[in-house]
Amino acid sequence: MNVRRSAAVLAAVAVFGSAAAPAAFADDAPSPSTALPSGLYGKSDPKFDGVFRQSYALLALDTADVRPAQKAVTWLTGQQCASGGFAAYRADASEPCNSKTPVDSNSTAAAVQALAALGGDKSQDKGQDKSLAKTVDKGVAWLKSVQNQDGGWGYNPGLPSDANSTGIVVGALAAAGENPADVKSQKGRSAYDALPKLAMDCGKGDGAFGLADAKSGKLSPNADATAAGVLGSLGKGLVVTPGKKSADEAPKCAKPDTAAQAASNGTGFLLKLLGKHDDHLMSAMPGAKDQPDQGNTADAVVALAAAGQSEQAGKSAEWLAKNSAAWAKQSGPAAYAQLVLAARAAGMDPRDFGGADLVERLTAQGPPPEKGSASDSAADADSDEKKEDGGVSIWWIIGVGMVAGIGIGFLYSANRKKQQP
Repeated sequence: MNVRRSAAVLAAVAVFGSAAAPAAFADDAPSPSTALPSGLYGKSDPKFDGVFRQSYALLALDTADVRPAQKAVTWLTGQQCASGGFAAYRADASEPCNSKTPVDSNSTAAAVQALAALGGDKSQDKGQDKSLAKTVDKGVAWLKSVQNQDGGWGYNPGLPSDANSTGIVVGALAAAGENPADVKSQKGRSAYDALPKLAMDCGKGDGAFGLADAKSGKLSPNADATAAGVLGSLGKGLVVTPGKKSADEAPKCAKPDTAAQAASNGTGFLLKLLGKHDDHLMSAMPGAKDQPDQGNTADAVVALAAAGQSEQAGKSAEWLAKNSAAWAKQSGPAAYAQLVLAARAAGMDPRDFGGADLVERLTAQGPPPEKGSASDSAADADSDEKKEDGGVSIWWIIGVGMVAGIGIGFLYSANRKKQQP
């Protein structure tokens, strides 16, 4: 997104419905009507991405050995509902969640990954934080409770499974020390059963993971869904360590009858797309202007690194280093976090990414880190950097999505269940 997989569009439709959406994006650069919490990263309206951008920021800083401010962590944990799920943003977290609180799998999975990294994972070598572990456990329990019978997850409870949501949930389960293969629905199916069903064949679909049309349910190839599907099929989360060896050649496409084959096919699809556009991806949003998509390219770098395609991951990361500064400045903390994670996956230094210190710039988006962390100096970053965020980017995506009548089928379901708190 990109503030991550078009999460702003998903949340906007889920909260407002398509009829109300035009009013929601009437202002190109909305600002919050009330003061934002001091622990929150970013200065734009967090209604649609507060938990997501916070989670990404905390996770990326942790990979860079920066200890985030405690109030930043506390804000995130305070957003959790009693059920364990997270909504995109709760302005008043003291009010209990109810059946109308739009909890979603993506916000919850992102928060679980971040909090597990910060000490909530029982298998952490650096020591477990019991409070964070409790929050992570509740989040995992909620994710398990809303798993679809096919083994996957939709954006909101009751929506059909999609590759983006299923992929990020697999990452959350793995980050929390769970084996995703053991997390099964009542019908005995896991994410590794669902993901191959969300992958397309080797003909028209070129082995990509797809997004479903809202009316027909027909899948269409989608680069960002493919990046998420590859990560999920490989059992990987958002933090990927570069592999020691690169795959010798692009994988051959075959029937996606297993998660491993679906991941292989999706990897080949991403390699093909990147080869067409000088190592970067173009916008994946239907109806959007034909332009480079830095967010989706960053996601692809992480997925390819996880798949052992370090050569192409490195080339695409180099492209990002040369072409992402303006995008990140406009888009804010989630964008800087995506770049940090992509740099790590490609074996590059996020503190010298095309001459930019991504860690410093990300740190400047929120409260100063705890004393003794590696980026104390980032607290002195200029005030202009502190004012950056992605209001324009998010709302532009919503506007384009609604005007074009985007076909994201997992936003709708004839059997949509009542949302759970």
